Amino acid sequence: MNHLLLSIALVILTGISSFAANIKVYVLRIDDEIGSTTWQYTRNALIEADKQNADMLLVHLNTYGGEVLHADSIRTALLHYSKPVVAFVDNNAASAGALIALACDSVFMRPDASMGAATVVNGVDGAAMPDKYQSYMRAMMRATAESHGKVMKEDSTMQWRRNPLVAEAMVDTRIEVPGLIDSTKVLTFTPDEAIKWGFADGKAESIKDVLNQLNVKEYSIEQYQPKWETTLIGFLTNPAVQAILITLILGGLYFEMHSPGMGFPTVVACTAALLYFLPLCLGGVVSAWVVVLFAIGIVLMLLELFVIPGFGICGISGIAAMGVAIIAALIQSFSIPETGVTMNAIGKAIGTFMAAILLTVGLAWYLTSRYGPKFVRRHTELMKSQLVEDGYIGVDTSMREYVGHEAEAATDMRPGGKIIIHNQEFDAVSERGYIAEGTHVIVTRFENAQLYVVPIKHSHHHEC
Repeated sequence: MNHLLLSIALVILTGISSFAANIKVYVLRIDDEIGSTTWQYTRNALIEADKQNADMLLVHLNTYGGEVLHADSIRTALLHYSKPVVAFVDNNAASAGALIALACDSVFMRPDASMGAATVVNGVDGAAMPDKYQSYMRAMMRATAESHGKVMKEDSTMQWRRNPLVAEAMVDTRIEVPGLIDSTKVLTFTPDEAIKWGFADGKAESIKDVLNQLNVKEYSIEQYQPKWETTLIGFLTNPAVQAILITLILGGLYFEMHSPGMGFPTVVACTAALLYFLPLCLGGVVSAWVVVLFAIGIVLMLLELFVIPGFGICGISGIAAMGVAIIAALIQSFSIPETGVTMNAIGKAIGTFMAAILLTVGLAWYLTSRYGPKFVRRHTELMKSQLVEDGYIGVDTSMREYVGHEAEAATDMRPGGKIIIHNQEFDAVSERGYIAEGTHVIVTRFENAQLYVVPIKHSHHHEC
């Protein structure tokens, strides 16, 4: 339902309220920094409001803003909500909060409230971000204002209900609105200014006062009460946390494949996967097929590691299945039921996944480099001096004489294993991938105290 229809619905609702038995008002408080937790609260509140057949959603706002990513998700959810949405600004709707207020069908402000200052800033020192970020925020503010449509003036001309240029002025100091603000300041509304320019519908001291001005006389109020698990889910679904969890999943798999038997990387990867998918499942965000696909990927990887030798179709398919499952979960996490999957959600998901890939590469480099911790490097490189007084001896080069000799694989070679020459057993490495036990091989070279072999086709072997 577009916002013209929503506005009509609100008028009808308030018009009949004087003789309606009871108007159900569902209240969502947003009084903290806008982020993944706030988004989870909003998503759940809209679901609960529908379950209770609420006639109106009232968003009780008091926030200085937060992450644009989640403010956009909240904005989109409110714009597409099927019932009238009313904002009560008590006392602040700054930055991302102004975007959320702008998405509501009606806005009421406390007499001492303010709304605006939606310039995108970084989270370190509050400095304004480059213009490409401001451009995106301007477009969001403009599109949100335009979504409320136009109204007819007294002279029968049409004008925007909420002027898109004024909405842009909340973001960009270069926007000038004659009679309101010059081109050197970011716009922040007082209640009187917001009412004059059509960005607020009135002033109110309380929710009761808001409903009274909407002519809602008989009503019941139900307020959304977040549960602790919703707060936990909000934390774990933060894109930064999700990127870290994906990094731990991919990094754990990499180190386990790089040095089988370490054990700890597997525990880390499994724990990270659990923390990644469990909140999404509990929140009803991710589909069952996504989890099943990830599980299939794990099974394929285990088959590659322990059953099917080499690195072939199972390994590639397993990695692909897990990657698709992780990205699909991100897409569903960033999507809302009212709009379904959008390019915006896909872009956010791919961006988070690529950030995790970069983190994984950086982490792997650090942990395996000489700067990394020794408890990790000891599995991939020599970490202590081998002194003669400690019982170490020099490398025995006598095995060089076996180069060119035929031998028999005493064990499966994956690619390392053992061979038999002259009834003596030696460690060797296959240069052609997997070699089954009993296969006849030939020694091709001796390098770094290690024999290297390749399989031979004929069954005859020399001096085995």
